[in-house]
Order: sequence, then C-alpha cells, then structure tokens
Amino acid sequence: MISNRRLLLVLVAVLGTAGALVGAPAASAAAPDRPTAVVALGDSAAAGDGAGDYVPGTRGEDGNWCHRSPHAYVHRTGLAVESVNLACSGAQAADVGFGTSTHYTEGSQAQRLVAVAREHRVTTVVLQVGANDEPELTGTGIACIRAFLDPREPPCRETLGPQVPARMAAVAPRVETAVGDVREAMRRAGYRDDDYAFVLASYASPVSELMVPLAGARGCPYSRADAAWGRMVLFPALSDALRGVAERTGVRFLDLDRATEGYEACTRTPWTQEWQRRITVDAEALVHGGLDAVGYHLAQESFHPTAAAHGAMGRCLGAFVQTNAPSGACVVGADGRLGVEGGARTPSPA
Repeated sequence: MISNRRLLLVLVAVLGTAGALVGAPAASAAAPDRPTAVVALGDSAAAGDGAGDYVPGTRGEDGNWCHRSPHAYVHRTGLAVESVNLACSGAQAADVGFGTSTHYTEGSQAQRLVAVAREHRVTTVVLQVGANDEPELTGTGIACIRAFLDPREPPCRETLGPQVPARMAAVAPRVETAVGDVREAMRRAGYRDDDYAFVLASYASPVSELMVPLAGARGCPYSRADAAWGRMVLFPALSDALRGVAERTGVRFLDLDRATEGYEACTRTPWTQEWQRRITVDAEALVHGGLDAVGYHLAQESFHPTAAAHGAMGRCLGAFVQTNAPSGACVVGADGRLGVEGGARTPSPA
C-alpha cells in the first residue's frame, strides 16, 4: 500500500503537471521589477528624421537610413524611465506589422516590440504610420515643388486633390492591420490590452500659406495656394482617416495636425524659430532626379519636425497619455506653447 505521505507527493506532482499543461498563470507582464518604458513605432515622423544627431547604425551604415534621433518625441514624454524608438524613416504600415518585409535592413517592428515588452514594463505604445502608404506624402510634396518650378505643370492641388478621398480610404485598412499586429505583439509578450496606453498619432502639417516673402528662394519652393491646400485639406484628411482607425480598433488617438501651426517651414524670422525643416537639398535636383545617394537621404529631412518640435510634441503626448480621454489634439496656444486640447486629466490616486 502507498503511504499517505507518498500519495500526497504523487497528487502534488500530478496537479503540478496538469497546471503546466493548461498554462498556469504567468507572472504579470507589468511586473514592477522591470524598468518602465514608452515605445514608438512607425515612420520618419516618429523616428525623428529632421531632428538631427542620428543614432549610430541608422545614419547609412550597412544600408540603414532609419534616421532615429535622440531628440525624437518618444524620448521627451516623461512617461517612463526608459524610451525605445523602433520607428524608421520611410516605413510603411507593412513594415510595422508582422511579416517578412524589410525596410532599410530592418524587419518587423511588431516582432521587435515583443522582445522590448518582455524586457521592460511597457506603459505606453505610440504608433505613427500611414504617410508613406497610399497618401504618399513625399511624392505629393515633390509634385507641388515641380508645379512651382515649372509653370507648365498644373498645381498639385488640382492634380492630386481629387485623389485624396480614395487615398485615405485605401490607407485606413493598412494602418488597421498594423494596429492589430502591435496589439498582438503586446499580447505575445504577456500583456492584456488594458495593461498599457496605446496611442495612434497623426501628422503635423509642415507647410502653410502664411509664408515669409520670397519663400520659394528661402527653402519652400511651392505656391501659397498649394501650401494652403496641404494645410487645410490634405493633412486634415489624413488625420480624419487615422482617427477613424483609432475608433474602430479601440485605441486612443492624438491629433498632431495643428501641432506646428504658426511654426511651419518658412513662416518665421529667424528660421531657427521654426518647428519644421525647410528643404534640405536643391529643389531642381530633388524634382528631376539629380541627387546622389547621400543627397537623396539628406532630402529625407526636408519638411520634417525639428528637435524643438519633437520636444514640444513629446511633452504634449505625455500630458495626453495622463488624461482619460480617448482622443485629443496638440494645439499651439495663445502663449505659443503646445498643449493638449480636449480630454480631462485622470485624478491622482488618493
């Protein structure tokens, strides 16, 4: 006969094995012994292209031109002990999601997020992507510059304007897929959906019709009418498309459409006060393909937020995350500072 002691040991062993088979509850992914982190995914706007001082390894080494800047807004939120930037200049939604695509030598951002989330206690994930998909903002900008340089070319607002609704309708499902893959990445790392804040961000318009005189010769070679179309039609349409994605997927939405309003390229004297870079290469070479490889990647910085802009947007993102609002906007106030519009701050614990 089996003694009571031996029987007890056998039962413990069996129950332990059964627990392992069905998957006993693991330690919380938000365990306090891990360093907190805020993570950014997406394209150049999140990577910090235009903000300068790019991190070694993303400045063209071995073909990596991700242009991640230490000044990027993810490093300025104050939301966590550490900040991790997985965004890469030129990335599309497919480069964020799971899959086999590579961009500038790097694979899936979502796959790398899994590893980051296992090593840290991720409190916030921000995703900014879509501009390089169907809206193709770089190509749109080049078309506007071409129209300015060549009077035979029709204004870009006339050639591209009618395409805006269809382009926005096409980009939305791509971003939705990326959002789903980011959610899945966090789940694979052991997080519940309510363990962290997930923010989808839109884009700040880099242009405005309110330019200084002779702006075309000062780094903004496009017409005031086309600039007005970009500021008042194109970028708001992209924001609306991304807002719809956020609502359908249940993530929070931060509208950055007006985040650099009054500080756009060619709107300030001196230019160092601007929050958007002017064109960084010869406009003729950009339009007609006269740039060498280095010049092409230098052109990436054109019409992107500066380090000062990233600092302001990072603080605004941090303030937004601390509210309980599903959506909000970063807007320049009367005092010239960027702040959150909409949403109420979450009460502090008693």
